[in-house]
Amino acid sequence: MSLFDLTGKVAVITGSSKGIGRAIAERMAEHGAKVVVSSRKAEVCESVARGVRDRGGEAIVVPCHIARKEELQALVDRTIAQWGGIDALVCNAAVNPYLGPAIGASDEVYDRVMGANVRSNFWLCNMVLPQMAERGGGSITIISSIGGLRGSAQLGLYAISKAADMQLARNICVEWGPKNIRANTIAPGLVRTDFARALWEDPALYRRRTRGTPLQRIGEPDEIAGAAVFLASAAGSFVTGQTLVIDGGTMAGTVTGNDD
Repeated sequence: MSLFDLTGKVAVITGSSKGIGRAIAERMAEHGAKVVVSSRKAEVCESVARGVRDRGGEAIVVPCHIARKEELQALVDRTIAQWGGIDALVCNAAVNPYLGPAIGASDEVYDRVMGANVRSNFWLCNMVLPQMAERGGGSITIISSIGGLRGSAQLGLYAISKAADMQLARNICVEWGPKNIRANTIAPGLVRTDFARALWEDPALYRRRTRGTPLQRIGEPDEIAGAAVFLASAAGSFVTGQTLVIDGGTMAGTVTGNDD
């Protein structure tokens, strides 16, 4: 059996209609998982699920607004009704409605960011964990950010929420490890998604942002998806409580003498 084989596993991926979430759903399906494609818009999710099925995989769509607890519960209940349980949960959906110093964020913005990026993950994990334990174990992966590992003058509130996600994974690791449940976060750097579109569509801005990073480029969604497959599979069966940084070397240091 391949270390990365997910045959027979049921995987739920939030925010999987585009970007990183979509890549994770597609790659997990390629490795044999039955995937649940979920975001707010059913028709966009269905396009992703149809693509999975056209390539021989199994996928269903369960629309969900992650800030609504009842919709998260419906996501879990529908998945269990369809496929009997959940083996891998990927909490990918998140928001970032504010750019600027944290002191300028309104209470409404704070509540929205922390609610969607932290509380929703807390809710969903707690809904999934008991049945995961009953199934003999499983894997939870939260998509965080390198923003959660360093300060930011413009993305401070978002960074706080992503740091909290890392702690959520560590807590789950300790509390549920005896039930054979693993929990980790992935901390991407800049990736070619809608979140960073303004950067990668502007050649001059892109060059300024990437010339100091060791790999001299931003990442691709598939480069995050590979790590998600690893963490959900037998290959990652002894990895828990960790934050896997995937950033092209950004956190390691800055390349100098490269100002062309």
